[in-house]
Amino acid sequence: MKYEYDQLMQYIEDNDVKFIRLSFCDIFGVPKNVSILPDELRHAFEDGIDIDASQIAGFGDEAVYLRPDKGEITVLPWRPSHGSVIRLFCDVRRADDSSLPADTRKLLRRTVAHRVRSEGYVCNIGSECEFYLLKLDRDGEPTAVPFDRAAYMDIAPQDRGENVRREICLSLEAMGILPESSHHEQGPGQNEIDFKYSDAVCAADNLITYQAVVRTVANRSGLHASFDPKPLPGEPGNGLHINLSLWRDGQNVMQGALMQSFAAGIRARLPEITAFLNPTPASYERLEYYKGGVLIHQGKGRGRVEVTSPDSGINPYLAYALLISAGMEGVALKNTDMAVPVLPRTLEEALGIASESVFVRDVLGENCLAAYLSQVKER
Repeated sequence: MKYEYDQLMQYIEDNDVKFIRLSFCDIFGVPKNVSILPDELRHAFEDGIDIDASQIAGFGDEAVYLRPDKGEITVLPWRPSHGSVIRLFCDVRRADDSSLPADTRKLLRRTVAHRVRSEGYVCNIGSECEFYLLKLDRDGEPTAVPFDRAAYMDIAPQDRGENVRREICLSLEAMGILPESSHHEQGPGQNEIDFKYSDAVCAADNLITYQAVVRTVANRSGLHASFDPKPLPGEPGNGLHINLSLWRDGQNVMQGALMQSFAAGIRARLPEITAFLNPTPASYERLEYYKGGVLIHQGKGRGRVEVTSPDSGINPYLAYALLISAGMEGVALKNTDMAVPVLPRTLEEALGIASESVFVRDVLGENCLAAYLSQVKER
């Protein structure tokens, strides 16, 4: 539902909302927010809320404003039910009301419109996101000690994380994100929760929300949730499997030649976009042991292409825009090349390939690409 200002104010009054978090992400997909009171909401819709862009990675030093997106209201379930807190995602605008190049959520929305909807499709995306639960020391700082020593799909008492996963799932459900399954992963203290697919922008929003919920619930349980690609030496890394499917008229049409071409398009561009799917030096410690690729899953009504190389350090808006564009390029070219791509071995190599890629520059734009590359080097 798209909430206009008057509808939103009615919701706030009916549900005793006292604070509104205006949410956005920096160039790396790190969530940021500004809290306002309901009386400031009209100003936010009409004029925007100004922020200090120089303190946000990739935003530069010009004047920018947050303007709420007329999208879903998200209630933060761990805040009080009386005097509750809601979140609204925002567009990041310049003083002349143009979109900031580093507003990657807006970039993904444009990509979907120009490369998917224009061809008559909807691209739905689901993710499978792994994380470790680690103990805290006496000062509340994370340690390298896992919460348990369970193995893949073990149950209690070996699996000590099931209650934490349960609370995460209930919190996600309360926020409108539907978990599909959860289980213990291969590593000690490692867990996975999968949630239902949705359209590309909503899926990116949901991944941002999911990671925030996992970290919050873990902290409330006296634990640290780590999404790092390789948090424990000698143990499995944390991956992020991204599933993409094309739909038309409410039906999954990711089958046969269409699915083959979409997967081939991603394979062809994977080395060029690896810097965005694996954006930290630790990403390549995981990829050193990585044996996956771009997989095809074909079943009755459930065809999808699964990309298994990414990790959770991604900015999902950038990553999804690049994956969608690569897949749709493969469809347009009727690509059938199923060769397994050779991925970069270091972040520096990946950045070098990305910086020379005409494809990446075309999808992201010169300014967004330059902002990302310069910020990665300073990170």
